[in-house]
Amino acid sequence: MAEIRVLLVDDHQVVRRGLRTFLEVQEDIEVVGEASDGDEGVARAEELRPDVVLMDIKMPGTDGIEALRKLRALANPAKVLIVTSFTEQRTVVPALRAGASGYVYKDVDPDALAGAIRSVHAGHVLLQPEVAGALLAQDDHGGGQGRGTTLTEREREVLGLIADGRSNREIARALVLSEKTVKTHVSNILMKLDLADRTQAALWAVRHGMTD
Repeated sequence: MAEIRVLLVDDHQVVRRGLRTFLEVQEDIEVVGEASDGDEGVARAEELRPDVVLMDIKMPGTDGIEALRKLRALANPAKVLIVTSFTEQRTVVPALRAGASGYVYKDVDPDALAGAIRSVHAGHVLLQPEVAGALLAQDDHGGGQGRGTTLTEREREVLGLIADGRSNREIARALVLSEKTVKTHVSNILMKLDLADRTQAALWAVRHGMTD
């Protein structure tokens, strides 16, 4: 089984040590490095090229959201899982807008954390209903509106499955296609709808009634 390479970015050493201790006992997860602030996290992500970055939001200097924006500007392929608290829910929406694949709360059950890491690595988008609602309610994000008619029927099928949280592999199985073909469809969908990533595509599909 291929290991999921994880980078920990948190300004509290005790937190990083606790996360490392738990994650290193997972057979399919390897902690490849740590960083104590956003800028160091970006540098380490570029150096180590992890599969998943576990990113705290509130850090001195460059915070998690700004670090995420920098990673996306560098086209770093790592999936970013934001770590937040219930009192910081308002920061989740900007993080998702910046390209995060999802978020977990700081008091998450350890097994649930490992499951979340596996999920975003597989291509899923982790959105809880209240956060999806907040994203959809914001009028400042109208990307892709009015362009759905340019999608082919197959692309609409793929988009619906993206909104259901399916990975490319799962979409390929469901539609009896190769993963390479699914990746091409996803790229075409993002281009046609002028969207940046799968999170935005999933939200577009929900907004336009393309989910069950």
